[in-house]
Amino acid sequence: MPAAIEIRFFDLVDRYDAILLDAYGVLVDLSGALPDAAVWIDRLNQLGKPYWLASNTAARQPDQAARRYRGFGLDISPERILSSGMLLKPWFASHGLVGKRVRVLGPEDSLRYVEQAGGRGVAAGEDFDVLVVADQAGFPFVETVDEVLSRLIEKLDAGIEVPMLLPNPDLVSPTGVGCGITSGAIAAMLEAALRQRYPEKNDLAFVRLGKPYPGLFEEAVRLAGTRHVVMVGDQLETDILGAARFGIDSALVPGLLTGNKRSIEGVQPTYLVNR
Repeated sequence: MPAAIEIRFFDLVDRYDAILLDAYGVLVDLSGALPDAAVWIDRLNQLGKPYWLASNTAARQPDQAARRYRGFGLDISPERILSSGMLLKPWFASHGLVGKRVRVLGPEDSLRYVEQAGGRGVAAGEDFDVLVVADQAGFPFVETVDEVLSRLIEKLDAGIEVPMLLPNPDLVSPTGVGCGITSGAIAAMLEAALRQRYPEKNDLAFVRLGKPYPGLFEEAVRLAGTRHVVMVGDQLETDILGAARFGIDSALVPGLLTGNKRSIEGVQPTYLVNR
């Protein structure tokens, strides 16, 4: 397997018709903008180069995310932001979930994504037809996970299946001072508990919508009008593997989450971008 090509970000920009950027770990962490992020975005804006943030987060609407990025010195418009939360709407429409009662784990903007998809959000303790684990913030962690698990078991014991959706499959995310768990880790916990309770069932799993699955890549390519794009990300498991499966090039920005790893499942990035 040939080694990934080391490249400067600006040389990468010259090679492609459009650029796809991950947000956390590439441009920002919880504490603010990462080194060179403002320079990268300013240059893309100056060139008029088409670019989109293809982010697994379902915690902020595009307008709220853009406002936050601007507070970090990144001039990114809402139209440039593709969130995994946006993938809920087509999924609800195509799987008969419009009008269903939905328990949402996440902050207020996560609930908005569900409502935009046609779901009816319910409060803690209320019955639900669908579970969406959108984010790890916005709720008391232990109490909420216990409540949701108990309700799932109650419904499954009664023979009622519950669709479970996970917009953000990430297990971990950079926090600025280290690593933190994300919604993907919460989903994995619930799946493990359900497998133990129902070992005979092999379909008690979340539907994963964001990277490495194709939804965000499909929308980005549709907006770009070309497949001559490159995905710039910091996670092998989502950004790099997802791009390879979708058939586009990728560029890894090594960081805390990647460590010394440079490949996954026999796949490695097309490029390495060093800050």
